[in-house]
Amino acid sequence: MTPDVTALLLGRTLDPSACDPFDGHVLACLFAIGVAESTSESSLAEALGISGKVLRGVIDQYFPGAMDSLEAFGLDSTILVEEEEQSLRRLLQRSRSTSAPLSSLLAVLVARRTMRPNHLWQDLGLTNRSELSALMKRHFAPLALRNTHDMKWKKFFYRIICRDSSARRCVAPCCSECSDFNGCFGDESGESLLAQVRLQMMSSTETQIHAVRTG
Repeated sequence: MTPDVTALLLGRTLDPSACDPFDGHVLACLFAIGVAESTSESSLAEALGISGKVLRGVIDQYFPGAMDSLEAFGLDSTILVEEEEQSLRRLLQRSRSTSAPLSSLLAVLVARRTMRPNHLWQDLGLTNRSELSALMKRHFAPLALRNTHDMKWKKFFYRIICRDSSARRCVAPCCSECSDFNGCFGDESGESLLAQVRLQMMSSTETQIHAVRTG
């Protein structure tokens, strides 16, 4: 199932009474990027950081009707959560704007996706960084308010964890004197990972068609 098909499926099966359109979009993006990353060795459950009854409950609540299609990508894998991810979960859980179950779910999903290597907005499957900013302001307002200089979110999470634990991750006494300033505050533009996957699939399909025609 391609990212486009996944997004279409989730959009059509989203229960409008479960959440508003923006939150539904965020969840659909998370599931779509999880599906795009799923392989024979890595499941949707591992991509999202939730599994079994919990994952199935999320699908039933927000995307009723999509269960059969998503089953093929692995919903019951054992989830290993290392200490680093646990720290991220704790930070996000205690920084929720409300006690709503959706915010708690997003804390777990965002923590898992923070472990991926790209910009956070890309690893969440979002369209751009503005959507991530809106997500943080809506569900994790205390963190959004603390990020006064618009630091990259992954960097900011670790900075707060270090400060709260009295640890020292940065060598420089302040950001303005740090040699890695651009690494924390630099540009976060780029292409959506789902768009990249879509282009790769289109290119692969065109190559296969050309091979058939010229074979």
